[in-house]
Parts: sequence; structure tokens; C-alpha cells
Amino acid sequence: MRSRSFERHLVIMARVPRLCQGKRRLARDLGELATWRFQRRQLDSLLRRLNRPGCWRLWLCLTPDQLALPSAIPLPSGAQILRQGRGDLGQRMARPFRRLPPGPLVMIGADIPGIEVDDVRQAFHCLGRRPWIFGPADDGGYWLIGARRRPVAPAAMRLPFDGVRWGSRHALGDTLGELADKDVVLLRELIDVDTAADLARITRRRAGAPSAAA
Repeated sequence: MRSRSFERHLVIMARVPRLCQGKRRLARDLGELATWRFQRRQLDSLLRRLNRPGCWRLWLCLTPDQLALPSAIPLPSGAQILRQGRGDLGQRMARPFRRLPPGPLVMIGADIPGIEVDDVRQAFHCLGRRPWIFGPADDGGYWLIGARRRPVAPAAMRLPFDGVRWGSRHALGDTLGELADKDVVLLRELIDVDTAADLARITRRRAGAPSAAA
């Protein structure tokens, strides 16, 4: 059995699904109700798919802090809720890395339908040998970041989030630039859903059809 001192942690960063809140570009394309339904279905599916007791401990890190998870999205047994707190995305991402118990930590976003259990397994496997791992998104950001979190104590870690241009095509490059002297692994590229065109590309990819740019 894996020692609790080196327990694996999977953190899902998510916004509590609310009508007319969040995913503004997607809402302009699909409408408010369809966007809200997408967010609820996506988060529920992700929690069900990635809850693997015995493989890792699941944490759902939510914003806004004062809102509860909707009853339509049951929290899996053994999973726990965290609150993102204030600050920009980098400040909110940094908190679980510094505050959760020791052990490798993988953090993912909630808006990437293509994430599979094997992606998370691969990330933790790589962290057995490398200090950092990323899952690039096609828009220049990233859908996964993971850190081995040893031998340095988590609270004392230097994290690569200062000066990152969040929400831009530079986000991954800026973050990697902060880790220029580190051994980094990159996973496969996935689509981060921000628009209806992103959803259409995911559908084509799953169907094995050529993209419009091909």
C-alpha cells in the first residue's frame, strides 16, 4: 500500500455551474441555458470518470468560495471540496500545491472533455521520475499541470505562476519559461472548450473526421 506521506492528489479546478455566469464566449455561441447544461454535464462526468480510490485522492477545488456544489452533481465518496480563494488564476492554483499533504499532485481544468483516466495515470507515472508535467491545450494554455513535490516541502515550493499571461496563447510558454532549468514532461494536446467551434472540433476528432484546416 502507498504510504500516506506520499499519497497521490488529483485536483480538479472548477467553477460552480450557474446560469449566466462563466464561459461567456461559449454562451454567446450556444445560449445561456445550453452553456449551463454543458458545464453541469462536463463536471459531473469528470468527477465520475476520474474518481479512483486507491489510485489517488480526489479534490474538487471550487470558485466562487461561498457557493455549494449543485445537488445534481453528486460528490463521489472519498472526494473532498477545497475553495480556490481570492487572486488571479496563478494564486488560486498555487494554494493546493502548497497546502495539501505531501505527495505528487496533478491539477486539471474542468472544461476539457477529452481527459481520460489514462491521462492522469500517465501523469502520476511520469512524476515518479520527473519534477514537473504539463498537458498542453490547443489554445496555448494547458489542461494539466503536475508536480512531484519532493524533496522540497510543499509549503516551501517555488511555483511557476508569476507573470503568466493567463487566458492567452502565451500561458504555457510563460509557465515553462519559469521552469527553464527543470526537467519537464509534456503529455498529449487536448482542446479546451471556450466556444461552439471548440465543441465541434472535439466531435470531429472523436469521429475521426479531418479538421476544417486539413
